[in-house]
Amino acid sequence: MRTVGVEEELLLVDPDSGDPKALAAPVLARADRDDPGQQVFEKELFGQMLEFATHPQSDMADLGDEIVRCRKEAARHAGQIGCAVAALATSPLPVSPSLTVNERYQWLSERYGIGTRDQLVCGCHVHVSVESDEEGVAVLDRLRPWLPVLTAISANSPFWQGHDSGYESYRSRVWSRWPSAGPTELFGSPELYHRRVADMVGTGVILDEAMVYFDARLSARYPTVEVRVSDVCLSADTALLVATLARGLVETAARDWRAGRPSPDHSVSLLRLASWQAARSGLEEKLLDPVSLRPRPAARVLYSLLDTVGDALDACGDTDRAEKGVEDLLRHGNGAREQRRIMEGGGTLRDVVTECVRHTQG
Repeated sequence: MRTVGVEEELLLVDPDSGDPKALAAPVLARADRDDPGQQVFEKELFGQMLEFATHPQSDMADLGDEIVRCRKEAARHAGQIGCAVAALATSPLPVSPSLTVNERYQWLSERYGIGTRDQLVCGCHVHVSVESDEEGVAVLDRLRPWLPVLTAISANSPFWQGHDSGYESYRSRVWSRWPSAGPTELFGSPELYHRRVADMVGTGVILDEAMVYFDARLSARYPTVEVRVSDVCLSADTALLVATLARGLVETAARDWRAGRPSPDHSVSLLRLASWQAARSGLEEKLLDPVSLRPRPAARVLYSLLDTVGDALDACGDTDRAEKGVEDLLRHGNGAREQRRIMEGGGTLRDVVTECVRHTQG
């Protein structure tokens, strides 16, 4: 059974005004004092962000419980110093990001200028275990066309700096400004993958291997494939659905590789269009079908995904959970839909933040 771990980035906000607050350092200090040695929470690029990472789990129910527990712990630590946490992928309200004091982050700021200052965005990264780099690269080659669907499922960033962005996942559009971000061409082998990474670092345009921001990559720290396309999800249930489907995709891709089935040979140009479409409309309109790369209703694409990973879901005992997750998502909508619903009901952007704080804590 492949293990799965989740990293979530949360936004720190004032519980009354909804304004982002650069209080990560005192929140982390409080977490370290209350739970010494746990190392669950980490700083991020800006002081308004807080990251946590789950342990690797083979049982999805355990993973879901840990996501909820980490969110509650983050809320508790933040509350003790007068702020709150919100699972928002962008701030609905205007904010001036406060760069975390760190030599690496300072380099990014000086190197990329306003491109770095715009990166106050919160994502969700899913790590799925693989047996080797060979299997991992084979998985990466086969995952590519399905990753925009995960972006659409997780979409949770319709508002940006006090305005409606016109997107369901504007975070993904902001993130794509990094020079190393986005979909990749086929690698074919671990040797070519690592050569590509080394060549990218060798250009001097990026700082190091950690800045290779592919939509999915081999983790430099763990024996995993790291899927990096998702917004932080408003609901922990949606985060668990993304993780469940990611494991299904990885297992399906590995089985296809072992069976000698070739990787889909979609061009990066078309994959970029699929990513843009997912970010623009989320689940509200059409997505580009991962097989044909032609427009298709989002619901039909989600059911196609369930069908594609069906055997893998069965093998892991995840079928009922995934099917219910998709049905609930289509019925109630993702985080972007919930944020827009609040506004359409006469609420303000401050109300959006307040309600999302409540959703985050369950």
